[in-house]
Amino acid sequence: MSGLRSTRTCPGLGEASDLKYPLGSKFREPLTQARFQQLFGDAEQDSELRAEPRWSWLRRQWRRRRASACSGPGAWRLLLARLPPLRWLPHYRWRAWLLGDAVAGVTVGIVHVPQGTFAVLSLMTGSAVERLVPEPLERNLSAIEREQLDAQRVGAAAAMAFGSGALMLGMFALQLGVLATFLSEPVVKALTSGAALHVLVSQLPSLLGLPLPRQIGCFALFKTLAAVLTELPRSSPAELTISALSLALLVPVKELNVRFRDRLPTPIPGEIVMVLLASVLCFTSSLDTRYNVQIVGLLPGGFPQPLLPSLAELPRILVDSLPMAMVTFAVSASLASIYADKYSYTIDSNQELLAHGVSNLISSFFSCFPNSATLATTSLLVDAGGNTQLAGLFSCMVVLSVLLWLGPFFYYLPKAVLACINISSMRQMFFQMRELPQLWRISRVDFAVWMVTWVAVVTLSVDLGLAVGVVFSMMTVVCRTQRIQCLALGLAEGTELYRPLRESHKLLQVPGLLVLSYPTPLYFGTRGQFRRILEWHLRLGEGGQEAPKTDDPPDAVAEPVRVVVLDCSGVPFVDAAGARDVVQLASRCRDAGIHLLLAQCNASVLGTLTQAGLLDRVSPEQLFVSVQDAAAYALETLELSGPKTCTVWV
Repeated sequence: MSGLRSTRTCPGLGEASDLKYPLGSKFREPLTQARFQQLFGDAEQDSELRAEPRWSWLRRQWRRRRASACSGPGAWRLLLARLPPLRWLPHYRWRAWLLGDAVAGVTVGIVHVPQGTFAVLSLMTGSAVERLVPEPLERNLSAIEREQLDAQRVGAAAAMAFGSGALMLGMFALQLGVLATFLSEPVVKALTSGAALHVLVSQLPSLLGLPLPRQIGCFALFKTLAAVLTELPRSSPAELTISALSLALLVPVKELNVRFRDRLPTPIPGEIVMVLLASVLCFTSSLDTRYNVQIVGLLPGGFPQPLLPSLAELPRILVDSLPMAMVTFAVSASLASIYADKYSYTIDSNQELLAHGVSNLISSFFSCFPNSATLATTSLLVDAGGNTQLAGLFSCMVVLSVLLWLGPFFYYLPKAVLACINISSMRQMFFQMRELPQLWRISRVDFAVWMVTWVAVVTLSVDLGLAVGVVFSMMTVVCRTQRIQCLALGLAEGTELYRPLRESHKLLQVPGLLVLSYPTPLYFGTRGQFRRILEWHLRLGEGGQEAPKTDDPPDAVAEPVRVVVLDCSGVPFVDAAGARDVVQLASRCRDAGIHLLLAQCNASVLGTLTQAGLLDRVSPEQLFVSVQDAAAYALETLELSGPKTCTVWV
């Protein structure tokens, strides 16, 4: 019956080796941490690190890196790290990749010209610009006044690009790309899926031919949907027809490209064909004048003159630039991680900060809006056959050509066609929702993170939704560390392995010896539970103390504990509060006549405990490299002269 004990006679003193060395041969003496360091560690280096202050060590490492970077090979390595084309361009497969990069780059460039900035980022920019340069109370402005107001708003947008670029360069200097680690996979996929829905809804007015103002702020998605539904009877039949025909062409072409990607030399450029056909059809049929079809119209030509953005209200600009910089980094890092996972390569988050920081900072001198990686064009680039960053060079050439010479060719391009291109390019972002059933089966917590992030992004906004998702994801991590499972371990007969008692009913326990595993960080949030559980196991608490919830068998420790082994292999870090608890535990164990042994502490944990004064309570001989070594030493210290009973759970 589970939970009932049976007893058998433990070996006498002469047979104690059966428990210490259950495999029948004595390999070595139990190794303490100090003895292991003496035999296998670099004692001189270890003593130097302990004697040297932390800041001095960091300063020495920084000087060493700076000296290395100033050398010839070091400078070349730095250049290779910060200019990626120097790494991949010498290995570029010109015959296999050039055509795909060219087609994809031209496709993205053609879409970029009339589309402008990323829809979600433009919503944030528009909202911030309206706060910086509000609409005058007198709405009936003259043409000159309206032109001045527009110039002020363009200047405010350029100043925000400058501010966000400067902030990202500052983040790069501080190597804050590590913040991308807080973007867990559920947060990334929920963020991109929710942002894709924002892009889809923002394209509906153009898709239906409804000249609606762009909504900004929280609940903008629902405001746009409400406006579209209200004005739906006034939608243009001509633009509905254009949209339907465009989607009827684009969607099958994309499916063909996906299914026959390995057989086609390059994906079929459906977007380019669609842009050319729609422009020619609109021009020859005069759709803009006969049926009021919304077209791109005249694009401003010429290269803008460089101009220093107005930084008169720098504090207010930085307040709005900070969330924009964070969203830019988060969206870019998220998209990069999605495609890095898909195509099995790695990304450097700090390099993302450097690239976007330089891009925003330089573009701000040419009256540009803040820029970022975009969902639609990134998906479009991949679908169109892009292989490397060389596709971006072709996109830049297209945009520059349009600015200087080709702007009139886009005059008759219907906006509905651009909306269809954007919508059809978001398919992969929406397909991520198909992974939700599998995510539910794998981890309910990750499923909850995905849903909370997605709902927040869709309901509020991308920046607020991102903040909610990251905070909620971190809360789940903290909450999971609160679910303490301090496990009592037993010896597997015939081996030297110690496993949790709840995993098997045939594990041995030696009376007077308690082996505990604590596989959780020990910090201010878990110290209370740690103290209560250890007090309960060691009978150190006051009478009547309520026993904590545990999965161990009842009455697992029937006799007073004389030696306790605390397995710290699952403790990744300890803070000051947790270290003080361990020191206090050592003092209480010493006062109660219990011999405390610590096993397999990592260097960081051991250093923190030492600084907290642990070695004032225990000797170095009580710190062991493994549970097996600590248990073997414990069995030597226990009095096994008379017959004892080993507890076996059956």
